[in-house]
Amino acid sequence: MDNLTVFTEFLLMDVAGSRELQVLQGVLFLVIYLGALTGNLVTVTVILTDTHLHSPMYFFISNVAFIDLSSISVVVPKAVVNSLMGNKVISLKGCASQTFLNILCGALEIAFLVVMSYDRYVAICHPLHYGLIITPSLCSQASAGSWASGLLYSAIHTGALFRLPFTKTNVIQQYFCDVPQILRISSSDVQHSEFVFLAISVCLVLVCFAFMFLSYVNIFSTVLKTVSGEARNKAISTCTPQLAILLLFLISGSVAALGPTAKKPSLKNLLTAMFYTMVPPFINPIIYCLRNTEINAALQRNFSRYSWFTVKHFLE
Repeated sequence: MDNLTVFTEFLLMDVAGSRELQVLQGVLFLVIYLGALTGNLVTVTVILTDTHLHSPMYFFISNVAFIDLSSISVVVPKAVVNSLMGNKVISLKGCASQTFLNILCGALEIAFLVVMSYDRYVAICHPLHYGLIITPSLCSQASAGSWASGLLYSAIHTGALFRLPFTKTNVIQQYFCDVPQILRISSSDVQHSEFVFLAISVCLVLVCFAFMFLSYVNIFSTVLKTVSGEARNKAISTCTPQLAILLLFLISGSVAALGPTAKKPSLKNLLTAMFYTMVPPFINPIIYCLRNTEINAALQRNFSRYSWFTVKHFLE
C-alpha cells in the first residue's frame, strides 16, 4: 500500500500576488466588514430598543440581521487577518468550524425568509385573523424551529464533509473554507455521499422557494385588489424590502451553487466569492433603512433622543 499524507491544515489561496496587494485586499475586506457590522448592529439595536417595532415582522427582521452579522463574521475577520499578516494557513478544526457556521447561517436565512413570507401573507391576505394566527408563542416556536433545523442540517452536512481524512491536497483555491472547494479535495466516497445529500438539499430548498413564491403571488394579487391607496402603499412598503432581500439571497446563492469550482486563484473567483459572502450582509441593512418607513422613523427618533441627551449633558 502506498504511503498517504493525511493533511491536518489547509492553505487558503488568494488572488493577491504581492504583499502590497494582500494588504490592500485586507483593508478592502475590513471596510466592507465594518460597514456590514455597523448596519446590522444598528438594525438589531433599533428594533430591540424602539417599542413601536415590537411586532412579529420586526422580530423576524432582527433575526435576519443577526444572521447576516454572523455570516459575514464567520468568513471576513479571518480573511482580513490572513491578508494583513501574510498568513494562509487554517487548521482542520478551524476549517470545519468555519464550514459549519457558514452552512448554519445559510440554512437559517432560508428558514427565516420562509417564515417572513408567511407572516406577510397572513398580515395582508388575512388581516382580521393576523393577531390570532401570528401570536408571540408562534413566533417563538418558528424561531426555535428554524434554529434547531439549521443546527441539525449544518451538523449533518459538515459531518459528512469531514468524516474522512484529506489525502489529495491541502490547497483551497479560495480565501475561506468554501464547500465546493472542500468537496473538490475530498475523497471519492465523501464526494458520492455529498452529491446525494446535496440533491436532497436542493429539493428542500425548491420547496421553500415554491412556498415563498406562492405567498408573494397571493400577497401582490391581494394588494392590487385593494381599493385604498394608503393601504396599498403600506403593504408594498412592508413587502418590498423582504422581497428585495429574498431576490438578493437567491441571486447570491445561485452564484455560489452554480458557479464553476476554481482550480487556481483568479480575480473572477475572488469577486464571485465576495459577492455571495459579503454583498448580502452589507446591502440588507441599507434596503431596510431606505425602503421601510417605520425603521426610518425609529432611526430618526433614536437619533433625536441621542442628540438631545448629548446636548443636555454638554450644557450641564
